[in-house]
Amino acid sequence: MTETLPGWLSAIPGEQPQPVAFATVSGAHLYGFPSADSDVDLRGVHVLPPDLVAGLRTGPETLERTWTRDGVEVDLVTHDLAKFCRLLLRRNGYVLEQLLSPLVVTSSPVHEELVALAPGCLTRHHARHYLGFARTQWRLHGRTGELKPLLYTFRVLATGLHLMRTGALEADLTRLYAYGPPYLPDLVAAKREAEHGAAPPVPTAGDDVARMTAGLEAACEASALPEAAATTAHDALHDLVVRTRLG
Repeated sequence: MTETLPGWLSAIPGEQPQPVAFATVSGAHLYGFPSADSDVDLRGVHVLPPDLVAGLRTGPETLERTWTRDGVEVDLVTHDLAKFCRLLLRRNGYVLEQLLSPLVVTSSPVHEELVALAPGCLTRHHARHYLGFARTQWRLHGRTGELKPLLYTFRVLATGLHLMRTGALEADLTRLYAYGPPYLPDLVAAKREAEHGAAPPVPTAGDDVARMTAGLEAACEASALPEAAATTAHDALHDLVVRTRLG
């Protein structure tokens, strides 16, 4: 979906108050169904200097900014490297998807090390993240009738199923159709036409969500992924934070 992204995105990381180790595109562009009026979700890591970590005045662990440029709304969220690594070790699917997004705006050796360490952070309990996200989006769809939360429900369930069965993270729903009902391509096509449109009637949606939810729960139990992140991953991430902070 790089053809739908503005060319000036690459300038944004250099405009931030702290050095940015990486920034990637998340949201609908990553999930495979951006619409013409979709905003651009930028996610990444900034690195606080030692004096804003060790002293009495500490820097922000999370920086958030939303603005509009050339008619495009940009939503930027970065975490300090240490916070990001803690989240990575807490079975957080959001940060994994941000880290491994193929839509890279800016990178660095720190980013490359994080990507290399990501497999050691994968566990079967990442399924809980996707199950919880799916429940939230399904309830939102029930309240609003919008297509977006319905697609998000199917997307996170499919991503979770793929992760549990293969050990690989894939956030693009258009690459995961085999895990869902046959009408998913039609829903994606409708979503690309409008960001906040109503969902078309899908009589079997509830049954399909229930089937995929049960499938993800079963896949979690049967998954070959470990119970917890590898000790070596903990140690390597700690070393990365220290080296980056001091270097």
